[in-house]
Amino acid sequence: MQWTVEFYKSIDGKEPVKEFFNSLFPSARAKAVKLIDLLSEYGVLLKEPYTKQIRGKIRELRIKDSQGAVRILYFTFTGRRFILLHGFIKKADKTPEREIEIAEKRMNDFIQRQGE
Repeated sequence: MQWTVEFYKSIDGKEPVKEFFNSLFPSARAKAVKLIDLLSEYGVLLKEPYTKQIRGKIRELRIKDSQGAVRILYFTFTGRRFILLHGFIKKADKTPEREIEIAEKRMNDFIQRQGE
């Protein structure tokens, strides 16, 4: 059974990962779409080098391209759903704390609004 992959949508209707997608080079965007398809097909069984645990429920999709190390942070939600929270180009070896905090804030917002 397939998993559903969704873009996080803020309360004001913005979809930051979609905006990030649109900013990528076409080659990086194509690789990201292929990786999202794999995530949808294999779900939580998809492991490194495609995904990696970051902190708590936050995981990252890992894309290598001429644009750099593209990362999309996401989490697993009930009903076989993945929620894409935040995208960025990784510049250092370690994922910056600020990027993780953005993803955690969006995850908490998403979970809180799902309960309403």
